[in-house]
Amino acid sequence: MLHLILVRHGETEWSVQRRYQGQTDTTLSAFGRRQAEWLAGWLAKQKIDIAYASDLKRAWETASVIAEKINVNVLSEPRLREMRFGIIEGLTFDEAQAQYPKMMAAWLEDYNKPPTGGETLDEFTERVESTFTDLQRKHNDETVLLVGHGGPLKELLRLALGLLSQGQWYFELDTASVSELLVYADQAVLKRLNDTCHQAAVEPR
Repeated sequence: MLHLILVRHGETEWSVQRRYQGQTDTTLSAFGRRQAEWLAGWLAKQKIDIAYASDLKRAWETASVIAEKINVNVLSEPRLREMRFGIIEGLTFDEAQAQYPKMMAAWLEDYNKPPTGGETLDEFTERVESTFTDLQRKHNDETVLLVGHGGPLKELLRLALGLLSQGQWYFELDTASVSELLVYADQAVLKRLNDTCHQAAVEPR
């Protein structure tokens, strides 16, 4: 059995403003760093064999804070990057709709027609699926921590649970949240989803 602990990075200024971050290399906010520290304390109680993290700063910084606390190696995994949103990165949904109405309409109708410079849904799914397959092959009977972004972590959950292509929209993953999957040879079990109880003691912004 592969035990996956999925962690979304801590808060950034753009996540507060609900801007498309994509692969723009934003950093954690002061509150996001505090989230990561409290998360590290909570994860210190878990047995973790190895960790992988997106190489984007907001995820890598979150993973580094955790790794220092739990004394585990973190490997860079670019396939855990957020979906690339191209020309609309840095914009809110409303701003993107106002600036690129036809482009947004085409994308919302078919996610394989992304904004200019963006990633198609098929490309996104392919890289997340290849990551999941490699984890199963390399780390059977281990507990693996993945620190990444909302999009790829939700897509991994969808793939593991065998949901339809739109299934990732059924999940909500808050910043610095923890989800857990138990992956067996023929099925996966969702043990925890979007758990933020460890943040109860984090001082407000």
